[in-house]
Amino acid sequence: MTIMASLEQYLKSRRALVDATIEANLPPPDTLPAVIHEAMHYAVLGGGKRIRPILAIAAAEACGADPKPLMKPFAALELIHTYSLVHDDLPALDNDDLRRGRKTTHVVFGEAMGILTGDALLTEAFSWLAAPIEGVDASRQLRAIAEVARAVDSTGMIGGQVADIAPTSNDLEQLQFIHRNKTGKLLTASVVLGGLLAGANNGQLAALRGYGEATGLAFQIVDDLLDIEESAATLGKTAGKDVEQGKLTYPALLGAEAARAEAARLLAAAVSNADIISGPVNYLAAIARYICERRS
Repeated sequence: MTIMASLEQYLKSRRALVDATIEANLPPPDTLPAVIHEAMHYAVLGGGKRIRPILAIAAAEACGADPKPLMKPFAALELIHTYSLVHDDLPALDNDDLRRGRKTTHVVFGEAMGILTGDALLTEAFSWLAAPIEGVDASRQLRAIAEVARAVDSTGMIGGQVADIAPTSNDLEQLQFIHRNKTGKLLTASVVLGGLLAGANNGQLAALRGYGEATGLAFQIVDDLLDIEESAATLGKTAGKDVEQGKLTYPALLGAEAARAEAARLLAAAVSNADIISGPVNYLAAIARYICERRS
């Protein structure tokens, strides 16, 4: 089996594990009030690559742990990511009507319900992260929860979103601030979460952090490139939005070729860090390549 075929099988199996965990733990759609629970299911179970929870799984496996007992906190990462997408799509922000190949949550359920759906998913995520895990030291789990919280607070993902809609400059420093916070910090927290709950040592955690930071920034650079190179049908979301809205992006600031070169440099850094972690199953380098070579 080729590396790519093996990775495809790996991603498919781990995605199924994430989806099964989400379906088993979200309140059923008919839970009162039904509309919010229907909207939560619509938003989070409507497709998606599940990159963040899969990165947590891959990090745990690379550190020698069985990910199955850890799936609830890992799946919580997808709830947080989906909450951010639901809010990003709202009229006050990106005002988008297409996500994951179908109508956005607020288009189907209304703007007010879109806001509340995002709120509910974020709250549910931290409930899952805080649930006791057999065999995991409570202080280590607390570190993991704090890691995720810092990644998405006003100095993390939210701060990056603020800078994205209200940049204070149009230079490379501002662009890196946006990308590292809006996208990179949650990706980094995902691999660190996996390592912490798997009992990783300090050297492994440092390598996971370096891997996450490089992969997270590369992920957003590739997103910037795909926005100008691919169609809405391929992306599953509206193409060309960055140009239309005058967003600060790597291709806009540096040009497409320089953006590709930076993504390649970051990929090399991610692979180097992935190779430091010598677990029995280590797909981290392959996932970084997949992120940098994807077309949607």
